[in-house]
Amino acid sequence: MPSRTVHRPPRAPDLTSYDLLAPQLSGGKASAVMMFVFMEAARAAGVADRVISYHSSLGVLEWPPVVFGGIRYPGVSELAALQSAAFGVPADRHLEVTRTMPGPDGTRMPRSLLTEIAAYGRFPRMGSPYCRKSAKESVVSSAWTPIVNRLKRELDRPVRILKVMGLRSDEGPDRKKREAFRTVQANSARVVDEWLPVKDWSTDAVKEWHADAPVPYCWTYDSAPGAGDWGGTSRCSCSLCVFASRHDVLLSIGRRPRLADLYAEVEQVRGDSFRADWRITDLIRHAAACGAPDPGVVCSDDGPEFTALEEQVRAALEEEPRKEPDLARRTRRSPCDGCAAPL
Repeated sequence: MPSRTVHRPPRAPDLTSYDLLAPQLSGGKASAVMMFVFMEAARAAGVADRVISYHSSLGVLEWPPVVFGGIRYPGVSELAALQSAAFGVPADRHLEVTRTMPGPDGTRMPRSLLTEIAAYGRFPRMGSPYCRKSAKESVVSSAWTPIVNRLKRELDRPVRILKVMGLRSDEGPDRKKREAFRTVQANSARVVDEWLPVKDWSTDAVKEWHADAPVPYCWTYDSAPGAGDWGGTSRCSCSLCVFASRHDVLLSIGRRPRLADLYAEVEQVRGDSFRADWRITDLIRHAAACGAPDPGVVCSDDGPEFTALEEQVRAALEEEPRKEPDLARRTRRSPCDGCAAPL
């Protein structure tokens, strides 16, 4: 446990009033801080036994584990499990969930977010961030269903769930506007409240907390794995996130070039752009012609999981898209800011 905290934990909702306490762990830097603050509150309330943590895995699109300088650095899903265990949640009470689809043999298989983008025909946008719901929130909500069905019969009332997340105001204007505590669902089966216990933590405070944290942060935050300089990507979501900064996307292109090329393939076939103001095709060209941040490490992405992703995405691209890409028709900016690279 860290010897100190940067902030005193905020006043928590009445945790004893919930049947299920469900922190959602992304594996990112704020996710670990959230789990620390939340579990302090849960233990103080005497309800740590009601905690089941969840990680909504994005599979191949997440930052994978890497070996660098002879040292293995865990990937995002592994980090989420480590974050849960570090603060006292038993391994059997941490669940990794993912969106699935019928496989060729009739069993369920993971359905990648990039496959969903290819099938939908449009990339997510700030005004339509469907990735957050389809690949994360709805997947965890579905995972609650067996618990809800059982407890509702036992309790004879709607099941009360507290969803706990590590979102912070520093991460963007939409998250700054989000209330720290709110009810997000209420029906005859369940009542779900959402709590953001580290909403007001600054990025600097989160980094300071990690200086003596009992769990590592993801290697992608550094200029190279193990550098300890926070000189890599500023966030740890999808490896190639449409909401990331240009610096982060260029760095991610260097670290995962095969994945970037697959995104560009979706962009070229569907006609929609990676962002309304940038095409990933142009960003890849910019990185090659004008230079990009030193990736520090390059992921080979040559395993069977990546091959399966390519096959799934290309199969989706052979079908008609569900939506026309009208969001792509806005004027796009050059990623080169005046440099001479052809676009």
